[in-house]
Amino acid sequence: MMMFLHYLKYFMFHGVGLIALAALVAGGPWISLGLAAVLVFYIVGDGLLGDDTTTPTFKHPTILTVQLWMALPLLALIVFAAVWSFSPDDVLSFGARITELTGYDALSARDATFWGHHVSAVVLTGLMIGIIGTITGHELTHRTWDPVSLLVGRWLLAFSFDTVFSIEHVYGHHRYVSTTEDPATAPRGRNVYFHILASTLKGNVSAWKIEKRRLSRKGQSLWSWHNAVIRGHLMSLLLVAFAFAMGGWQAALFFVACGLWGKALLEIVNYMEHYGMVRNPETPVQPRHSWNTNKRISSWTMFNLTRHSHHHAQGEVPYQDLKPFPEAPMMISGYLTTIVVAMIPPLWHKLMTPKVLDWDRRFASDEERQLAAQANARSGIAALNIDRS
Repeated sequence: MMMFLHYLKYFMFHGVGLIALAALVAGGPWISLGLAAVLVFYIVGDGLLGDDTTTPTFKHPTILTVQLWMALPLLALIVFAAVWSFSPDDVLSFGARITELTGYDALSARDATFWGHHVSAVVLTGLMIGIIGTITGHELTHRTWDPVSLLVGRWLLAFSFDTVFSIEHVYGHHRYVSTTEDPATAPRGRNVYFHILASTLKGNVSAWKIEKRRLSRKGQSLWSWHNAVIRGHLMSLLLVAFAFAMGGWQAALFFVACGLWGKALLEIVNYMEHYGMVRNPETPVQPRHSWNTNKRISSWTMFNLTRHSHHHAQGEVPYQDLKPFPEAPMMISGYLTTIVVAMIPPLWHKLMTPKVLDWDRRFASDEERQLAAQANARSGIAALNIDRS
């Protein structure tokens, strides 16, 4: 029975997705209530339910892989419902079918939806693109030996215009994490909003260079179908075309807003996973080079992305086998809570500066302490430059 519950807990993320789907279909204030419910579930749940440090052995990993693949149809349905909620037409008679099946007049509710609830729809849909799309796509695109997982993962990332993540993250970020050469690692003192832009631009440039080297080794043309960067962007453009077909430019722009918010969430997560870390790129990546958290709700619904210290020490390990590393440097709280804090820069720096200084004292090697001192001097944060000798 206990082992069954361990399998079941990772299906919790499907439940979160279904709540979002129901809210988008119900329309009106239900959209904003659905968004509030998801935020409360994560923030309060992580705050009250503590940590999960269990490390069960799963004898049927195929179940967990298929569960990851299920994210693609679920996300596609959520995004369809979101775009439908903002379209002038009843695409595929979706609203009529909902009314026929449930007796709830979804079309009338949609047509009466206040503009503020449409803003909530963008936030909620982007959040689902981040949780169901990016997090699952991250796990699947690490499975470079499995073509099905790679394909599903890249389609999930296409919803946030970020299929290049499958290139830069796996072959760039994991090599250069916590160094000045890594676009996704935020230096000390950086503002999260600047990081979203800087990491996005530099990450795309890095992915292009990585793909260029790969194609050169294989003797294939850069400007061809062999280029995974080009193919990936075309995948995202196809999704925009589908949104346009559903409701014209307003529906297409609505989808683009959702996707860009989903992409921004990824960069916020990058920001908080490695903020202020330093490392010589010639030295091995250790668990100390990532901020970790074992909060129960975040861990169960985000496929142990929370166990980031082990993930970066051994990037090929499937999510269900990641260890909690409770002795690793710890984030402020669970993922949604830490995202909210990161989006308030004065609060972020107030809470993270002591953590960064503690990392320097307790986790850094002698060489890293020298790198940390240089990073502190460049940070512009006075509290990082107080002489503690």
